Amino acid sequence: MNGPLRAVVSGAGMIGAVHAAAIRASGGDLAGVVASTPERSARVAEEWNVPGRYPDFEAVLADDSVSVVHVCTPNALHIGQAEAALRAGKHVICEKPLATSAADAERLTSLAQETGLVLAVPFVYRYHPLVRELRDRRLRGEFGAWQLLHGSYLQDWMLSEEAMSWRVDPVDGGPSRAFADIGSHWCDLVEWVAGVRFTELTARLGTTVPTRPAGTGAGFATRGGGPRARVRTEDVATVLLRTDGGALATLTVSQVSAGRKNRLWFELDGALGSAVFDQENPETVWLGAPDGARVLFRDPDQGSAEQRRLSRLPAGHAQGYAECFNSFVADAYAAIRGDAPEGLPTGADGVRSARIVEAVLTSSASLTWTDVDPTAIALEATA
Repeated sequence: MNGPLRAVVSGAGMIGAVHAAAIRASGGDLAGVVASTPERSARVAEEWNVPGRYPDFEAVLADDSVSVVHVCTPNALHIGQAEAALRAGKHVICEKPLATSAADAERLTSLAQETGLVLAVPFVYRYHPLVRELRDRRLRGEFGAWQLLHGSYLQDWMLSEEAMSWRVDPVDGGPSRAFADIGSHWCDLVEWVAGVRFTELTARLGTTVPTRPAGTGAGFATRGGGPRARVRTEDVATVLLRTDGGALATLTVSQVSAGRKNRLWFELDGALGSAVFDQENPETVWLGAPDGARVLFRDPDQGSAEQRRLSRLPAGHAQGYAECFNSFVADAYAAIRGDAPEGLPTGADGVRSARIVEAVLTSSASLTWTDVDPTAIALEATA
């Protein structure tokens, strides 16, 4: 495939703008954007300095010059748009969740495999260089057998009782909010770095703000006194998990923790050493040993090949979320061109995430330990 890949972003919210910037940073051709109405599509195209004008998603599908569709719409729309794009012969980068049910995520991933098209999912925290460094050290046996995995993902953007988003409504966002939105990132990252699979879990979900302003505004509703609706998705979650190796893991998730803006934090404790990563301070990781501890700094001249590859700036010049996203899109585009980049999250990872979300929902409703993938366990039992 010669020349830059032509891409269209479906969805004009915050994450759509992040995708648009990443397309350009990765050498792609941002051909257009589709928003909720033709008028808004034209307005956002003007703001993003995009030459193409697509009145609706069907016009994107009909444009044979478009190679990639970035699906950045509310969760309930993902399955329909991603499936239509794949059937139209276009590669897809779909925001997680791939779908609001594991069955739909599986169907979408199967379609991508059948058509030979790339289906990538932005679990972009994999693209912090020091995350790659920790994974490489685990592969080399530096940490030994896992004793305990633990951490949290905390935000505060839903702390105000006046805060509202389409994510709150299960019709638009799906049956899980806080866990599906951010807990899923933690689980993907820890499984990938630690080389484990969570096989069973017990979870409890909590809603701390019982009502919020009616409607599905994208940001924050600050005017009081209007109609309110009962909240049917969780603000917080706590999960106890067990890995395929028998180690225990704990996770705390919150979108109502004051002062925590986007703190994904994990500690991996092994028989030989421990490791800590904090997404809000991604230039360093903490490494623990029986005789002490040290802090490791990101450095493109040191460490693993993947840490060096993804270090876009010299040591001491902080890089963060935007660079992660740019690296993810660049790898997705490399895969479209036939390469096999290390650690690219694909549809299979989206299916895995959907299964964990469903297990959390099942466990919280039944107050029991729940298998993450009962189908796989049943197959193993009959093998």
